[in-house]
Amino acid sequence: MALAEVFEKVAGPNAPVEFRAYDGSSSGAAGAPVRITVRSPKAVSYLAQAPGSLGLARAYVSGDLDVEGDMYTALVRMGSVQQMQLGLAGRLRLLGELGGPKLLFPRLPPPSQEVRVKRRWLAGRRHSKGRDASAISHHYDVSNTFYEWVLGPSMSYTCACYPREDASLEEAQACKHDLVARKLGLQPGMRLLDVGCGWGGMVLHAAREYGVKALGVTLSAQQAAWGQRAIEEAGLSGLAEVRHLDYRDVTETGFDVVSSIGLTEHIGKSQLPGYFSFLFSKLKTGGRLLNHCITRPDDAEPARRAGGFINRYVFPDGELEGPGYLASRMNDAGFEIRHEENLREHYALTLAGWCANLDAHWDEAVAEAGEGTARVWRLYLAGSRLGFERNVVALHQILGVKLDEQGRSGMPLRPQWEQSAAPVAG
Repeated sequence: MALAEVFEKVAGPNAPVEFRAYDGSSSGAAGAPVRITVRSPKAVSYLAQAPGSLGLARAYVSGDLDVEGDMYTALVRMGSVQQMQLGLAGRLRLLGELGGPKLLFPRLPPPSQEVRVKRRWLAGRRHSKGRDASAISHHYDVSNTFYEWVLGPSMSYTCACYPREDASLEEAQACKHDLVARKLGLQPGMRLLDVGCGWGGMVLHAAREYGVKALGVTLSAQQAAWGQRAIEEAGLSGLAEVRHLDYRDVTETGFDVVSSIGLTEHIGKSQLPGYFSFLFSKLKTGGRLLNHCITRPDDAEPARRAGGFINRYVFPDGELEGPGYLASRMNDAGFEIRHEENLREHYALTLAGWCANLDAHWDEAVAEAGEGTARVWRLYLAGSRLGFERNVVALHQILGVKLDEQGRSGMPLRPQWEQSAAPVAG
């Protein structure tokens, strides 16, 4: 079987994609808007040594396989690759079609962007402070300039909230920050702790729009430097601060509110009880916690796929739980759960915006971070968009409150954080 035909078979029957290979073969839908080109024998070895999506990802990140056209469209059209799970017989059959056992040796080292425990970046006990710092640095310390190309002016790397389908990414990110602010009931003079604050978007919003004294902490040195500089440029140094600090090392207490926006994914299942108990201890009586994080549809799947693309290239040691599990751990820590909502479709729209930004600034992104890293991001953002659209992953906001000794919450009888709807004519 010609190489192009083998790769077409891996992509799935009738995938509307054109395939070409360095041996001169071609297959698939000629003239399709998406073309997969196998550029070198290394791509074949990667697929033989790691059959399925990981092998194809390694070949793409290394540049030995190319995707011409829109990456999201390519993944939609080759959806079966992401679900590909070959048994021994299937692996042997694919190996034979690719060229036989000679492809298994020598073992190809993965692209340099792949994290391997104890070999690059990660060492020590999972979710220890040192290993967490390394994992966070791997993902977030790529380059502030690179993130500016991808995220846009908001520099907000979490799910936005779209007030309308045609809203801009910047409008939606501002809407998200204000939704969090309203759920927390921010008022002038309050104290906010924002754990995993990123580049300080929530800290800036709370200080600028609500007069709140806000402290943000992040394990990324580059994020902290960018955020603190943005605070100074905005003239908010008297109200806002971003520190390069592990949340577990925050010594202050007595906060009115806590926001955790996109951090829980990095905490780890075994650490969640301690995490929520720590945040509970930082709050005054009547204080609220808004936990905003990626979730999975159920608790049947493992929290972490050690051999998957996301764990190896994007979020080392990241773990996802179902919303019910998270709410239970919050409840066990002492919080009364007051509200929950799923913003899954909003994250798909957010990722579409980031994909468009990366495509529009591809040359700059490659120049800033290197082609391999840019390829990781192109694949990761498009794949994540598809995952949110198809309910492989979701995004939940869960609001909890620390009751007083008489069981009073201080919450309004009905939620006051939704924007008022336009009156309906009688």
